[in-house]
Amino acid sequence: MKIMVCGGAGYIGSACTEYLLDNGHEVVVFDSLVTGHEAAIDPRAGFIKGDLGNRDLLMQSVKDGQFEAIMHFAAFSLVGESMQDPGKYFRNNLCNAINMADAAVAGGVRTIVFSSTAATFGEPDEIPIRETTTQCPINPYGESKLCFEKVLYWYNKVHGLQYAALRYFNAAGATENFGEDHNPETHLIPIILQVAQGKREKIMIYGDDYDTPDGTCVRDYIHILDLAQAHMLALNAPESGHYNLGTGNGLSVKEIIEAARKVTGHEIPAEIAPRRAGDPPRLIACSDLIKKKLGWQPQFEDAETIIESVWKWIQKNPDGYDD
Repeated sequence: MKIMVCGGAGYIGSACTEYLLDNGHEVVVFDSLVTGHEAAIDPRAGFIKGDLGNRDLLMQSVKDGQFEAIMHFAAFSLVGESMQDPGKYFRNNLCNAINMADAAVAGGVRTIVFSSTAATFGEPDEIPIRETTTQCPINPYGESKLCFEKVLYWYNKVHGLQYAALRYFNAAGATENFGEDHNPETHLIPIILQVAQGKREKIMIYGDDYDTPDGTCVRDYIHILDLAQAHMLALNAPESGHYNLGTGNGLSVKEIIEAARKVTGHEIPAEIAPRRAGDPPRLIACSDLIKKKLGWQPQFEDAETIIESVWKWIQKNPDGYDD
């Protein structure tokens, strides 16, 4: 297929672009580079520097490109920031995404694959989390993603635009060429590895008195190559819908730290701090639906394998993309 990847200069978008190209697809990246990195764009891909808020440029780009599908990763994703500036999140993650959906309809695009999130579930009423679990976001980031899921539902009903909304949990890992470089960095694994690099003195553990085996929060970590596989499979989903993406194997904060110690050989000092508001004890996915419907099967399920891929990329790129 010929595919536009919106947000293809970002962490997950860059890995998906690489994966699509490796599997014979033609890709054009559309990215503003506000949070992405030009160095993260696979050189085999085309590139249009543009913002989804520029409706005219977007419409023309989709029309000229004659794309069969669009993948959408171009969202802001900092939960804390969304609580401070919700308008920023609704403008970009909802309004600008609607521009993209309109461009898809006008340009005759068949399918949208949407990077959604487990944050649409908020504090879930069941574990593991299924596609049918009640969605009740507790921050504007999760709400903005849920709103656009609903937009896609109605664009499918009204315009016949096919879609797959992939709600994934804790994205992690790196490919040979592309990794995680955020400013500020908020994800646990790269922050832990910054300690091993000597960029931080220690890692803070926010709460060790949760109702979990070792008292620290448990999360479902999914490698970006497994995410990329799911996005490519979703291009040919038999019907529109929503899919959870996780391994189903919960890993605690202490387990992740210990795995990082083994991989890096660094002691990685840790200090217990008070709990953060809104951190549920466990967030684990049930991904049976995408396995059954699309044949998805994650390949990187243990902590050390995921962290090894990140550590290898960091050693080659100690300052990230350094742009």
